[in-house]
Amino acid sequence: MSLGQRVSNDRQLTRLLQIGVVLEEVVESRAAHHLETLPPDERDAVDGEVETLLVDAAEESADHRERLETLIDDLEAETVSYEEINTLVDAQYGPPEDTDGVLYDQLANEETAYKFYDDLIAAIDASETEFAVDRDRLLDTLTTIREEEKQGAEEVTEIMERRA
Repeated sequence: MSLGQRVSNDRQLTRLLQIGVVLEEVVESRAAHHLETLPPDERDAVDGEVETLLVDAAEESADHRERLETLIDDLEAETVSYEEINTLVDAQYGPPEDTDGVLYDQLANEETAYKFYDDLIAAIDASETEFAVDRDRLLDTLTTIREEEKQGAEEVTEIMERRA
């Protein structure tokens, strides 16, 4: 399903919100694991700023996931559990090689999430469909999440610029 299209029914909306949940679960899991999996010689290079960034990113993604799950519940559907995604992330991604790798990964995660929510909002805006969930609440939730992802990307960029 392309986000360039309109969202034409509750099933499509549910699937897209479920994708958002999985995206947030991946970001949450990766942020939480970065500090745990850095090689020992790189752990000392992680200062409080980077550690705070990763902790905040994991907490923010958990919050986003919960907001999306509430919308999905209102559509009377289910989501994939965090534990399932966390296991897949552990199996799929190796540890970062250095602090710069952590920051680049976090920036990519934030930008990917921002773009997903931006496209989803546009697809909902282009639709005239009446959903089982209140449209204003849906768009308010997604817009808030999108803006938080944008702020996250800006924070990572600022840290990277200071380190350059």
